[in-house]
Amino acid sequence: MNTGSDEPGEVAMADDAGTEGTAEEQEQGLGSRAPEFIKARRILHLSWQVGIFVVGLAVVVAGIIMLPLPGPGWVVIFGGMAIWATEFVWAQLVLRWTKRKVTEAAARALDPKVRRRNIILTSVGLVIIAVIVGIYLWKFGFEMPWNIKNQ
Repeated sequence: MNTGSDEPGEVAMADDAGTEGTAEEQEQGLGSRAPEFIKARRILHLSWQVGIFVVGLAVVVAGIIMLPLPGPGWVVIFGGMAIWATEFVWAQLVLRWTKRKVTEAAARALDPKVRRRNIILTSVGLVIIAVIVGIYLWKFGFEMPWNIKNQ
């Protein structure tokens, strides 16, 4: 009876230790990563933060511009967030949340059931497209749609 009551306590302690370890890791990485001589002087640290913000903003804006244009828009946006995360806690938290969500999505995408479903849906879609293209070629040949005179 005593061992039965110890096991849940041990599990709870292990959970608490795991939670504390995560909290320590979170606390450890948060905050400014500016050199100590910059942090020691308030004006210098403030101008450092303004510089980091401006550089990060320029990178994020460049990424937003790249979204509709050719270029790695999302990668550049996350790069700007990483620049901000060197100095600002809010950016560090957003970046951690994003990394966690991307990791979860990657794990879900690698799930065999999800992969099987995606392969089946892709195969069905390709068969439907092949049938539509085949019917078009059988009826009109290699003629472009805007050049067809009699339908």
